[in-house]
Amino acid sequence: MNRKPANSAPPSPRRVMTIGYEGANVIDIAGPVQLFASARGADGRPAYEVELVSAEPGAVATTSGLALQADRSIGQVTDADLDGLDTLLVSGGDGSRGAMHDKRLTDFIARAAAQARRTASICTGAILLAAAGLLKGKRATTHWAYAEIFAARFPDITVDADAIYVRDGDIWSSAGVTAGMDLALALIEQDLGRDTALTLARHHVMYLMRPGGQSQFSAELAAQSAEDARIAKVCRHIADHPQAELSVPALAALAAMSERSFARHFTQETGFTPAQFVERARVDAACRALAGGHAAFDAIALDSGFGTGERMRRTFLRHLGVTPQRYRERFRTAERPLSGSLSPSPGDMHVQ
Repeated sequence: MNRKPANSAPPSPRRVMTIGYEGANVIDIAGPVQLFASARGADGRPAYEVELVSAEPGAVATTSGLALQADRSIGQVTDADLDGLDTLLVSGGDGSRGAMHDKRLTDFIARAAAQARRTASICTGAILLAAAGLLKGKRATTHWAYAEIFAARFPDITVDADAIYVRDGDIWSSAGVTAGMDLALALIEQDLGRDTALTLARHHVMYLMRPGGQSQFSAELAAQSAEDARIAKVCRHIADHPQAELSVPALAALAAMSERSFARHFTQETGFTPAQFVERARVDAACRALAGGHAAFDAIALDSGFGTGERMRRTFLRHLGVTPQRYRERFRTAERPLSGSLSPSPGDMHVQ
């Protein structure tokens, strides 16, 4: 009979520290924390030990009105406590713009990040990483609505306003709110493997990991948010008919505007030129087709308005950093049986 050595001990859970402050977004904190807390290693034991630390003692008042109880405040965390820290998470929220001026908080983030194996921000938590000096000369992302302000405030950071999450060395950053859960899944996949991430995604009714370059852009959302009814009509037409003739003359005629006036108004309303918007809408359409079916790539390329599979492939690489085949594989793996098992309680989730 094979016996484990007498001195053999199960691996210790990886320590995750999440930082909250007044005005943090509750999902920025709770979403990633839930995923880390639910993950189990091959031995069925918790893979992570999660702690919420607050800027001030007491409860963390979030933007939703709910208060979260922190384990301790930053003033109670010693250097010895930070020794062996695996992951530091910095949440976002409306309060981040005020918290960035709290030198005590930003100094603590810098100190904790120096000890942590990796550091990550959720949404506008990137502002705090930047204020702590952790993003200088790096690529990062944040919520699309704050990307322009973020880039202007910190010109030494390369802001990727289009990404769901970005990794630059041992620093990670994510887009808005629920993108923090995509980021958490990416970190868990890095640690525990793909099957564990897939099991967690399925249990939490999430998409399988979205590729890191997947766009925050959505043609449907742009159509809903456009204030000019003519531009909104064109956005809806593009989203609904990506394979149609979508040149500026054709779209300007649909809007009953001159080409010059249309191009100017369209860019003001959406933040994209008509050509950029059309290309992104076609990527959107192709992604839906790839994730939801088994049609041939050339057929999807035709239906999505790319014309050829090669043109679709080049566009995917430019926008998403993955090929259409790789994108489909990301989603299709969710259909195959996993080695992981699920119990009624997320806390009992593990991979054998």
